[in-house]
Amino acid sequence: MEKLSNIEKKAAFSLASIFGLRMMGLFMIMPVFATYSTYLEGVTPLWIGIAIGAYGLTQAVFQIPMGMLSDRFGRKPIIVAGLMLFALGSWIAAQAQTIEMVILGRAMQGMGAIASAILALAADLSRDEQRVKVMAIIGSCIGLSFALSMILGPLLAEKIGLPGLFKVTSVGALLGIALILYAVPHPYVKAPIGDTTAAVSYLLPLLRHPQLLRLNVGIFMLHLLLTALFVVLPWLLIEAGFSRESHWQLYLPTFLLSFVLMVPLMMYAMKRQAMLTVFRGSIVLLAAALVVMLMAWQQRWGLFGATILFFVGFNFLEAALPSMVTQSCPVGTKGTAMGIYSSCQFLGAFCGGLLGGAVYQYAGAPMLLQILLLLLTAWLLLSWSMQAPKRFKNYTLTSTALGVQSAQHMVDKLTQLTGVAEVVVVPAEKTAYLKVDERFNVSEARAVIG
Repeated sequence: MEKLSNIEKKAAFSLASIFGLRMMGLFMIMPVFATYSTYLEGVTPLWIGIAIGAYGLTQAVFQIPMGMLSDRFGRKPIIVAGLMLFALGSWIAAQAQTIEMVILGRAMQGMGAIASAILALAADLSRDEQRVKVMAIIGSCIGLSFALSMILGPLLAEKIGLPGLFKVTSVGALLGIALILYAVPHPYVKAPIGDTTAAVSYLLPLLRHPQLLRLNVGIFMLHLLLTALFVVLPWLLIEAGFSRESHWQLYLPTFLLSFVLMVPLMMYAMKRQAMLTVFRGSIVLLAAALVVMLMAWQQRWGLFGATILFFVGFNFLEAALPSMVTQSCPVGTKGTAMGIYSSCQFLGAFCGGLLGGAVYQYAGAPMLLQILLLLLTAWLLLSWSMQAPKRFKNYTLTSTALGVQSAQHMVDKLTQLTGVAEVVVVPAEKTAYLKVDERFNVSEARAVIG
């Protein structure tokens, strides 16, 4: 099996580090903000929820436009601009004395929506046959950064407080700028637009796509649940006898156990081609976690067990959903499909903060858990109409021979090849997008397009 080149390795790990630093900056405040923000003027549970989720609204709004701008003006300038916005937002939040100023800072953090630009740059710096490996490295780093955030957030907050935590995230953004300028290779080839950034012409058809619609609702619900839960979970831990500086002692073992327990689920789903069954089972795990919290939310063992159940289900769904999106989207529309998916993810985070803060303030923790349980039930029912995605690979081939006049001829010839399920030729990009099964021989397709 062909290995990553030195440039691809450098690109994968440097971009993963930038992505990880930024995600840690967003997530580190989640487990601590509710209990460490009491010094802020005007703070209430509702405003706490809005502050935790504020970045999600601006991320959802700016995700697709920033990706398009990176395609026009270059990846690196847009990534640097996004990191500067993130650093500025972190600094505003660090200096804030009122909850409104923290919300402004968090919203500005979200305006630096560079996820699509980073993924597009990763595509530019990798060969088509190696692109999946590069994306897997970046995806693994995102998961690791989330886990570290849940542990480092409480540890750092106890030492330097909430303002210090925001200052650390600002420094992390500046470090990311140094990495993008000096560590990430400069691309001399731009990956096709359909594989990386969103195209406006594809938005409406993909929003109506039945399978993608269910997956987008799924990631919206998953991050709504996560953000709403972290509005109330720190207070539940305190009521159960965990001091706020010891919360990491619960998060560390639960994260380790949840990752260990999630691996067999993922292996079973892949080997037995039972992704949809395990997908639904993971939603049931989330619901079971909420039931345990409702029944034993004032007891340590109850919260410990519920947190393990929650993160086993969450980790599986967080890993499975983007894979299912790329398998389900029409060929040549991956960039647009993932742009919509990311926007739904961050919009869910904002709505979760708003819902969690409002319900916790006016109706209490048990009512919030019951509402989240109802939403999970609705999601489970919706998932019953989903179809298991077929196992296809996507190939992107470019050639100067792919012109307007030859496009239909190329489509006809490529469609006849063994293992080809779908073909789209985009003459303006000199690109052919293919969705294929395991019988496909890429050398035959390259011979066809010259």
